[in-house]
Amino acid sequence: MRPGSVESPASAKEGGSVKTLSVLLSTSRPLSWINTAYPFAVVYWLLTRQIDATLVVGTLFFLIPYNLMMYGINDVFDYESDLRNPRKGGVEGALVGRHHHRSILWAAGISTAIPALALVLMNSWFSSVVLVIVLFAVYAYSAPGLRFKEVPFLDSATSATHFVGPAVYAVAVAAGRVGGEVLTAPLAAILVAFFAWSMASQAFGAVQDIVPDREAGLASIATVIGARWTVRVAAIGYVLASVCLLLGALLAGEEAPALRGALTIASIAPLVYALSVSPWWSVSDAESETSHAGWSRFLWLNYVVGFALSMLIIVTVRYFS
Repeated sequence: MRPGSVESPASAKEGGSVKTLSVLLSTSRPLSWINTAYPFAVVYWLLTRQIDATLVVGTLFFLIPYNLMMYGINDVFDYESDLRNPRKGGVEGALVGRHHHRSILWAAGISTAIPALALVLMNSWFSSVVLVIVLFAVYAYSAPGLRFKEVPFLDSATSATHFVGPAVYAVAVAAGRVGGEVLTAPLAAILVAFFAWSMASQAFGAVQDIVPDREAGLASIATVIGARWTVRVAAIGYVLASVCLLLGALLAGEEAPALRGALTIASIAPLVYALSVSPWWSVSDAESETSHAGWSRFLWLNYVVGFALSMLIIVTVRYFS
C-alpha cells in the first residue's frame, strides 16, 4: 500500500496499529463534513427560525453519518481503481485495507439508519420521501449494480444531489413545520444555482482522474468528453449558477430589497470558481493530472467563499430582515 494511505502492509500484518475509529474518521472525509451539514442547518433555520431536535439531529446526521455512508461506500467499491490513483490516501480520499471494508459498511449503515429513522419519526411523510431519495442517491452513486458514478452526466447530477439534497430536505421539513409556501421563487432559484455549481464542481474534479479511471476501465463525464471539454462544461455550469442567483434577485422583487441585494452580491461567488478553473480551459487528456492544482485550490476556496456567504447571510438577517 502507498505511503499516505490509512495503513501500511506492515501495520496490517502486525494486527493493525490504526484503530477502527481512526479508519472510519478518515473515510468520512472530515474536510467535507461542513459541505453537507451547513446547507441543511442554514436552510432549516432561515425557514423556521427554530432551534429544535430536528435541527440538532439533522445537522449531526448530515455532518458525519451521511458522509461516512457517502464516502465509505465509495472507498470500499472503488478500492481497486483507487490503488492506481496517486491522490488517494490523504484528505482527498481514504485508502484502507480490505479487512476494514466490512467494518466501514456496517458502521455506515448503522450510523445512518438510527438518526435517519429519528428524523422520519419527527417529521412529515413528505420530508421522509425526500430523505429516502437523497439517501438512495448516495447509495446508487458507488454501489455495485447501480454505479451512477460511471454513467456520464448522471455522475455529476447524482453528486450534486448529495450536496443539494440536505438543503432540499430542510425545505421539505420546514414546510411541514411552519406551513404555508416555503419554497418561494427566489429559494428555488438558489437551489438550482447550488445544483449547477455542484455539478460543475464534480465535473471539474473528474478531470484529474481521467488517466487512472481509464486504466481501471471506469467511465465518467471526463473520460467520455475529454479533459478540455469537461473543464469548459464546468466553467459554463459556474456561470449558469451565477445567472440563476441573479434571476433569484429579480424574482425577489422590490418588496424584498434585502434578499435582492444579497443574491446580487452572492452571484459573484460562482464566477470566482469559473475563473479558478480557467487555466485548464484547453488542457489535454495527457496533461489532465495537472488540474489537480485547481482541485486543491477548489478545496480551500470553498472555505473562503463559504465564510463570505455566511457573513452575507448574517448581515442580511441581522440588519435588513
